[in-house]
Amino acid sequence: MFSKAIKRIALAGAVLSFSVAAQAQQEIKIGVIYPLTGAAASTGAEMKHALELAADIINNGTKEAPTLPFAAGGGLPNLKGAKIKLVFADHQGNPQVGASEAERLITQEKVVALVGAYFSNVTATASQVSERYKIPFLNPESSSSTLTQRNFKYFFRTTPHDDLFVHNFFQFFKDIEAKKGVKVKQLGTFNENTLWGNETTKLETKLSQEMGYNVVKTITYPAKSTQLTSEVQTLKAANPQVVMQSSYLGDAILSMKTYKELGFSPDMILANNAGFTDTEFRRTLGKDADYVITREVWSPDLAKNNPLIKQVNDLFNSRYKIDFTGNSARTFTGLMTIADAINRAGSVEPEAIRKALIETDIPGSKLIMPWKGIKFDAAGQNTLGSGILVQIIDGKYNTVWPFDIATKDVVWPMPKWDQRK
Repeated sequence: MFSKAIKRIALAGAVLSFSVAAQAQQEIKIGVIYPLTGAAASTGAEMKHALELAADIINNGTKEAPTLPFAAGGGLPNLKGAKIKLVFADHQGNPQVGASEAERLITQEKVVALVGAYFSNVTATASQVSERYKIPFLNPESSSSTLTQRNFKYFFRTTPHDDLFVHNFFQFFKDIEAKKGVKVKQLGTFNENTLWGNETTKLETKLSQEMGYNVVKTITYPAKSTQLTSEVQTLKAANPQVVMQSSYLGDAILSMKTYKELGFSPDMILANNAGFTDTEFRRTLGKDADYVITREVWSPDLAKNNPLIKQVNDLFNSRYKIDFTGNSARTFTGLMTIADAINRAGSVEPEAIRKALIETDIPGSKLIMPWKGIKFDAAGQNTLGSGILVQIIDGKYNTVWPFDIATKDVVWPMPKWDQRK
């Protein structure tokens, strides 16, 4: 009697263990850390939507983009159809919160990898935590060059970095002089003062000196500023031809309003992405957003060269009533990349995932980005990414550089505020 009871308990335990194992096999937790509240909440919302779309495609498939990886749906085939489960964390734009949320996701939620975190300074702290716990961290958007100069083994970045982007600015100056006769010499820099903005300022100053451009004024302002009047007055007094600007959403909008209020009209505002590529930037400013040029990594008009761009953007638009931006398109690509690595690893063990990331080789034809592909170097940096420049005209982003893939001619200079319709 006693032995039969023991057998029943053992059998029940075995069934329970099998059930737990089966459930674990059905679900792969990936932690995602983004600014879901605060000044960049709308940016975070767009990136959250991109993650949700990517996970839905992996788990359930899509007929609208049949050549996209995982378009067949059914989860990860090499893990018996295991489904991706996203576990969201809000870093609020705060590096300390990002670090604590990374630790919570790893230790309490038991995620197998982390994706994030848009703000470079938050990515820096959150990825330090993942490195300590030896959990892979996939960074789709943060562009501070130093992030891949830390000798980390578990950090991988799919986007190009600011060293490349700032070089693109100066190549654009050379190209526009050679092909359009526009001579740029006097520059001003106007950047927020966190890791990203400060590093961008250093790169812009260094390359200006090396390439013979004169920086007439360098201004770094406090992140999350609520007024920029004195900074813009100082910049206006220096009279730069071109303002090279790095701002997140709140300060990008604030600076444009202040430029108009004070009648500051440089020949061009050349922005370093971020707030200038958020849907809310154009929605809030309306026509006042027009003519700004910003570096980008994605634009819907590039669909003429890659049908996958339109197919996936249409899916995104039908669900959320907005188009992808360079931010959300990179976030989508980041989740597809980590899913590809986990699938190839055939395992949720961190070392196996890390090894698969090292071996990543995704061709450009499988991406919605206008890149040659995704392949990481020893530092974890994708070596096949590239940048473009887009200009806002009639409320839409248009590719204007490189000139050989441009869909519209660049409008230069920007019309003065009192000459706009």
